Amino acid sequence: MRLMCSLLLVACGGGTTTPPSNWADGPVAGYDGKCAVPSDGALEDVSMPTTVVGTGTAASCTSAAFVAAVAKGGVITFDCGSDPTAIVLTETAKVVNDTGPRIVIDGGGKVTLSGGGKVRILYQNTCDMAQKFTTSHCQDQDHPRLTVQNLTFVDGNAKSINSDAGLSGGGAIFARGGRLKIVNSRFFNNVCDDTGPDVGGAAVRAFSQSMGQPLYVVNSTFGGKDGLGNIGSNGGALSSIGVSYTVINSLFSFNKAIGNGANPAKSGTPGGGSGGAIYNDGNTFTLSLCGTKIDDNSAKEGGGAIFFVSNDRSGSLIIKDSILTNNPNDGFSTQGFPGIFVLAKGPPDVTNSDIR
Repeated sequence: MRLMCSLLLVACGGGTTTPPSNWADGPVAGYDGKCAVPSDGALEDVSMPTTVVGTGTAASCTSAAFVAAVAKGGVITFDCGSDPTAIVLTETAKVVNDTGPRIVIDGGGKVTLSGGGKVRILYQNTCDMAQKFTTSHCQDQDHPRLTVQNLTFVDGNAKSINSDAGLSGGGAIFARGGRLKIVNSRFFNNVCDDTGPDVGGAAVRAFSQSMGQPLYVVNSTFGGKDGLGNIGSNGGALSSIGVSYTVINSLFSFNKAIGNGANPAKSGTPGGGSGGAIYNDGNTFTLSLCGTKIDDNSAKEGGGAIFFVSNDRSGSLIIKDSILTNNPNDGFSTQGFPGIFVLAKGPPDVTNSDIR
């Protein structure tokens, strides 16, 4: 399934008249990598929605209506009329942790969620008391299970969000605890802070996925065209600590890590600048790529495509049937693996892939 977009879009929400950035001619979701998708990574059933945002017109699909739907939870779909519609958010939509366990947001291939260059778009945090504690072990619980599918996320902004509380990064999506899955979706022009050693994920920032299970990214696009890339200190597209990713049939292009000084920050620098597309840090975790293309991303420090550091050397980087080309870094990479910096239990496990 391909996520298509027409050139005609209607921006609505909260009374704003500011349209999203110029991305209407952006690439479709995903890359034709032909890797099989396991059932855990497949589309969720939305045939019986809990909430339908909108009543058949673009004007009815407001920021307030979407924010309220996310707070209510369950399965969320849209009825914004026959044309593609952009909802410009005036505040971040926040998941309430006792409204699941399954929360699905499905745009039907016609809905764009925009942060308007001002706000983060979507937030889930099982360790945020304001969103309700549901267990005594918030950092490892099996709910809520959040899926976003058939959506476009643009102009999300997570700059200047409290890094001391571990809330930085994730201009489009910040997810801590439970599970997150991304299917058939696009991410354009999302940002987080420009510098900092522990700031990352201009598009997506993730922590504490339940029982170390993988965060699936399936048939999705991050950037994909010059001028549409996601930009932040580290991990232009994806960033996490201790989270395993399974990335299937997806495209990462023109994302940038623009920090300066790496991690830990060199003396006299603010830090950051690693993982142009993907930044992974932690101990035991796995990054698995299959049927995925990563090209034309860049990093000021290490890993123009991927920065992967398993601190206790127990993690694994697996690359299968994928293309990683032209991902420059100004600082460092691992010899023999252009655009990749990796410290793991062994060298990257590469099968039938082009890395140069």
